[in-house]
Amino acid sequence: MNTRTRIKICGLTREQDVEAAVAAGADAVGFVLYEKSPRHVTAQRAAELVRRLPAFMTPVLLVVNAPPEQIQAACALIPNATLQFHGDETPEQCLAAAGARPFLRAARIPLGEAGRRFDLVKYVQQYSAAQAVLLDAHVEGFGGGGKSFEWSLLPPSVDAHLVLSGGLTPANVTEGIRQLRPRCKSLAVDVSSGVELSKGIKDATKIHQFVAAVRATDAQLAG
Repeated sequence: MNTRTRIKICGLTREQDVEAAVAAGADAVGFVLYEKSPRHVTAQRAAELVRRLPAFMTPVLLVVNAPPEQIQAACALIPNATLQFHGDETPEQCLAAAGARPFLRAARIPLGEAGRRFDLVKYVQQYSAAQAVLLDAHVEGFGGGGKSFEWSLLPPSVDAHLVLSGGLTPANVTEGIRQLRPRCKSLAVDVSSGVELSKGIKDATKIHQFVAAVRATDAQLAG
């Protein structure tokens, strides 16, 4: 089992927020290409921000039911990007749009007891070509709603790499890691609203607190 939790800071729109994520030691940063999101940026703007990333830091492009040609145009601007499919994309559509590029597939977990009926094992099998499955709460609309689902209702064992998302903050990420780490091959965490001053405007202090909380949890679990 991989005991290092990877960290993605998502929904970046400003240079200073990218720099804060880099300085804090995040592994990846996310850019929302979904026009209906308050954190939306164009592919051109995302490419400008990506140029501020150091080597080996991964840019992730979040798309929602986007036409393949739009995805390909964005990838041409950001050749080293990973894709994150967050809409109704089928396994075949993900593969066709991504090609040889790595991609994440978001699973929208229902809130409350309904989350118990979501068959994550089956979902992982359906999207077996994904680099990882991202777990987010099912809310109205797409692109992430900053809500947490009931982590304890997930299956005890999932043969996949998982990314925990949805309502994470510096205060609750430790519990999220403790709940999910034993259930999967490896774990990453993805935060957006939990490190914001307002939608699309990040707080550098909260970003540093979030990363520090993850690293402290890793150290505790390793010990």
